[in-house]
Amino acid sequence: MAALRDLAIALDHRPGALAEMGEALARAGVSIEGGGAWIAGGGGVAHFLFTDGPAARAALEAAGIRVVAEREVLVQRLRQDVPGQLGQLTRRMAGAGVNIEVLYSDHDHQMILVVDDMAKGRAVSEAWTRETGL
Repeated sequence: MAALRDLAIALDHRPGALAEMGEALARAGVSIEGGGAWIAGGGGVAHFLFTDGPAARAALEAAGIRVVAEREVLVQRLRQDVPGQLGQLTRRMAGAGVNIEVLYSDHDHQMILVVDDMAKGRAVSEAWTRETGL
């Protein structure tokens, strides 16, 4: 299985644009593992997680949907019963000089992060996982 990938997708700001994206992925047999979509700067922006980024990208581009970027992600678990986990982890990322560019959850309740420095981000994530036992 391919590594998880985040695709940044540009969508038209109109009814049906998100449906067309979903239909294009379905035709190709590509499943979404997490993500979200919203309006920013007058246009639709989506970030979705895929187990096969290249297949997702090919399906979208074949349907005329623009993929802005395809990037590696960090996958992190938090202790849902402990308040402050998000702040603690993201403060560590900031302390290491890592800028979090995108953050969302996958379908398995894991936090997905797209960061500007994967090596530093991975080091923080791995240390967090060791320390929390997650």
